[in-house]
Amino acid sequence: MNSTLTKAAGAVKILYTVTFPEAQAHYADIEMNIFGLNQNTLNLKMPVWTPGSYLVREFAKNIESFNATVNGKEIKAPKINKNTWHINTAGISALTVKYRVYCFEISVRTSFIDASHGFLSTSGLFIYPDKMLNSPSTIKIIPYKGWTTVSTSLEAVNGDQFTRHSPNFDILFDSPIEVGTQDVFGFDAAGVKYEVCMVGGGNYDKEQLKIDMAKIVEQETAVFGENPNKHYVFIVHNRQRGGGGLEHLSSTTLGASRDNYGNANGYRNFLSLVAHEHFHLWNVKRLRPVVLGPFDYDNENYTTDLWIAEGFTAYYQNLILRHAQIITPETYLSAVTGEINIIENQPGAKIQPLAEASFDAWIKSYRPNENSANTGISYYDKGAAVGMLLDLEIINDTKGKNSLDDVMKYMYSTYYKQKKRGYTDEEFKHGLEKFAGKKLDDFYKNYIYGLTPLDYNKYLAYAGYKAADEAADSNEPGLGIITTDVNGKKIVTGVQRGGAGWVDGINVNDELVAIDETPITDITTILDGKKVGDKISVSVVRDGLPVTLPVTLLRNTRFKYKVDSLPDVTPQQMVVRKKWLGLID
Repeated sequence: MNSTLTKAAGAVKILYTVTFPEAQAHYADIEMNIFGLNQNTLNLKMPVWTPGSYLVREFAKNIESFNATVNGKEIKAPKINKNTWHINTAGISALTVKYRVYCFEISVRTSFIDASHGFLSTSGLFIYPDKMLNSPSTIKIIPYKGWTTVSTSLEAVNGDQFTRHSPNFDILFDSPIEVGTQDVFGFDAAGVKYEVCMVGGGNYDKEQLKIDMAKIVEQETAVFGENPNKHYVFIVHNRQRGGGGLEHLSSTTLGASRDNYGNANGYRNFLSLVAHEHFHLWNVKRLRPVVLGPFDYDNENYTTDLWIAEGFTAYYQNLILRHAQIITPETYLSAVTGEINIIENQPGAKIQPLAEASFDAWIKSYRPNENSANTGISYYDKGAAVGMLLDLEIINDTKGKNSLDDVMKYMYSTYYKQKKRGYTDEEFKHGLEKFAGKKLDDFYKNYIYGLTPLDYNKYLAYAGYKAADEAADSNEPGLGIITTDVNGKKIVTGVQRGGAGWVDGINVNDELVAIDETPITDITTILDGKKVGDKISVSVVRDGLPVTLPVTLLRNTRFKYKVDSLPDVTPQQMVVRKKWLGLID
């Protein structure tokens, strides 16, 4: 940036005014007033992605009616590429830009507006001046009729909840805003004021949530040694069917099913989501791969370390519940079992290394297709499993003195607080080695950059456990396909690599009609009486035409692991177990 632009950026003031004249039609109207310009040209940009969600989403596609004026007179503001508008500003010190944004995509990472409320995902809503990301801005919200409340981590201006201030655009784009009639309650934990904003109703118990969410906050703060926030906001969108979350610097947005709080599994899953997204306020929002900040909002920001940023967070989401004594050891081990089964039943685990899964998140993770399970692995799932193995390795090697917690605290203190930058691949590896007390070259070669199957039993044995495949002795036949019912028709939605359907040509989108000319009525019984090696005739309808396929049945290779205790647990194994599971004598 040249000195002229630096001077201009330092003097610029930006005021956004957000109105909702047609909230029922899902629009936000934005007026952007820029003051203090001192340059010949100005480019205005809309981010193409939102941090934490690694996909180019092209937010500019939702903009319409863009125009710029000076003293009420319209000036030219041509669009010069997909997300940039160019304005000649010679002799202009202030200008006004107005545009509309269509907001009707339900997710934690995109804006949604209707007559009941407005969720403003700021990276997809606010245009920013190029090369002025450090500029502060003020956001004034004029609520739609009946809307009474604003929830966001942005600070209020002069106590006015409808006027908020952002120190720079990185913070603005990391601070979603909820406007409406949400149910708001709070609690204090780890010296921080927490606000919970519930949108859409639900059968939640506020008092129990306060207790359990506070336990999660305290436990996670203990991992890192400090809680860097003064104020933190949970924005929870309760829908008929909901899920997912997106982390932010001082807030998070969660999706939940409004009627699931009342059952044990649903409530536990919600707390697990809370633990996951809140853990991110350290891991990835502050302790981060070096390329993830300062952000490039125009392009993909590649890293091979999402298995740490997301995978370790996925590992901790249930471990935190265990260490906070919210779930039992048995429930925690059941979650570990589920993780193992997900990984081992995904053929893509043998195709895509973990580091590559991280790097390719931009083109694969958020764009799955019918063959994704055969070609890739989730850096969430396998990253969580790798985190578990490393945790057990460190606990065992240090005889219960250290754990992965110590690595996370050390890395946070060293890179975020002291060096004030992200870490490289090699630096995080050194951090792990520091607390394991040994080199992890082979571990990285095999499990991070290679395709060696994870040796669960080697590491689980440190804590006196084993993972056994309960289906190992089964010789049941299988087609190796996944189906769904569509208007009474059995439609193939997945074909497993190496299975009978894969080998003999059953396709996704085929309608299964008959086996050996017997019409299919119940998909669960179509192979009754069949055995491995049998040759059968599968009748399908493909693109409206009948097709008959000769298929040789192969063994159903689906794994069914269960984690159990070894019969004779040694004192050393019990030391590791107590440390790992947070067992209290």
